[in-house]
Amino acid sequence: MTTASACGPVDGTVDVVEPGAPGERPARCEVRVPETERVLAGHFPGFPILPGVCVVEYVQRGARATLPGPVRQWRLAALESSRFLSPVYPGDTLSVELSWTREGEDWRCRAKAATGRGPAAQIRLRFTGRGAAG
Repeated sequence: MTTASACGPVDGTVDVVEPGAPGERPARCEVRVPETERVLAGHFPGFPILPGVCVVEYVQRGARATLPGPVRQWRLAALESSRFLSPVYPGDTLSVELSWTREGEDWRCRAKAATGRGPAAQIRLRFTGRGAAG
């Protein structure tokens, strides 16, 4: 199992459960949303939920940790879509399934995030090689 963390709006660490294989099986990641997550203090006091941008950040960290292809520097080129289906609460484990497809020089990722209560978000990301046009 590998772990992905970075500087950003969230404190939790993403664990890669299954690295996956494009076209064969999706990658899978998990993160337990810490009850001490600093962003929860202001969102919303008395009824904390993880903001959607933080769900996207966790998905993006999982995507970076499982990005297929040759070893190369990649950058997030686009958040192509996001749909939030249910709230994520402190203490939840966010499970993310990431399906990868190659389009030209780019990699596209379709992510499905869920908690123990069911689907939480659907997110599409596009990564391109660092320095590439676009």
